[in-house]
Amino acid sequence: MPSAGQEGNRGAALRELAALFARLGTTAFGGPAAHVSMMEEEVVGRRRWLSREQFLDMVGATNLIPGPNSTELAIHIGYARAGWKGLVVAGSCFILPAAAMTLAIAWAYVRFGALPQVSSFLYGVKPVITVIVLLALWRLGRTALKSAALAVVAAAAVVASGLRAHELLVLFGGGLAAMLAASWRTARRDLAAFLIASAGFPMAPAAVAGDAAAPFSLAALFLFFLKVGSVLFGSGYVLLAFLRADLVERWHWLTNAQLLDAIAVGQFTPGPVFCTATFIGYLLGGTPGAALATLGIFLPAFVFVALSGLVLPRLRRSPRAGAFLDGLNAASLALMAVVTWELARTAVPDWRAALLAAAAALGLRLRVNSAWLVLGGGLAGHFLAP
Repeated sequence: MPSAGQEGNRGAALRELAALFARLGTTAFGGPAAHVSMMEEEVVGRRRWLSREQFLDMVGATNLIPGPNSTELAIHIGYARAGWKGLVVAGSCFILPAAAMTLAIAWAYVRFGALPQVSSFLYGVKPVITVIVLLALWRLGRTALKSAALAVVAAAAVVASGLRAHELLVLFGGGLAAMLAASWRTARRDLAAFLIASAGFPMAPAAVAGDAAAPFSLAALFLFFLKVGSVLFGSGYVLLAFLRADLVERWHWLTNAQLLDAIAVGQFTPGPVFCTATFIGYLLGGTPGAALATLGIFLPAFVFVALSGLVLPRLRRSPRAGAFLDGLNAASLALMAVVTWELARTAVPDWRAALLAAAAALGLRLRVNSAWLVLGGGLAGHFLAP
């Protein structure tokens, strides 16, 4: 039985996790790359709950399982900090603020028939987020690219991503290349051991629904989003393809315009992009629909992280599997760099945005919390947007 001191320490850890991830769920704009950057700043740089190597291993693990990567990273951090209770607290506190905001926007959308105008806010937020992500890439890169071979793996991953290779091929290719570099004689045997250890995790998207049209029901809504959360790899654009195939084309539950509005809400609200499900659930089934859609799409993430969290420490203790993780981490950072480049091309279109980016860089150098920088950038955008 845990002592009173241990229980007190666990309670304090849970409160710290709740406070941190509730704040990030309220202020973490910019999508998964930005979320990863802000978490790295908080749990590695400020609080030192994890080493950079541990953090990178968690980032790599989230890329190997379906679901929302930044939410899964929050769940991993919660589990490492406070066990099973921490897993639930961190994930829930990151999801719920964004889901609540999305629910409010969905109510206003149904009531007034339009989305709020947020272009000036995003104008100020994007350059700030770009700088935050660049700083995180620099810090994580110094830890991840610890050999010339890993630097080559990262460069090859950037090229492969530019050629539109699938993200999973890039990640597994990076891990396999690093493993071969560590020891070509035992690479095949250890890769097989890794795949056996991670058996049961879906490795590629599957069909999320049958061919026949289905009448709407809350149960069908929940099961649909449960399937999406269980099989979906990739970005919000991949989510858009999944949702359109069934909800618009096959079942006719939504129009194209409604689906695009739902994706837009997921992009401009803080927290997980997958809160798009909350918006869709409200449109189709009111508040119960919003709750069931949100639960369905996020529930698999908790299960997958709980399973992979048991495997990850064992992989790191194996020299060859550890080399695979090193290559996976290098490829993951390369993919983040490609996303950041795409973001930067549109985030800093003129001198006003460049000024905001420079101010954000100065703020980070002075150790201003990134959440305040994001909110400050959004406020400045109202005055500086052309």
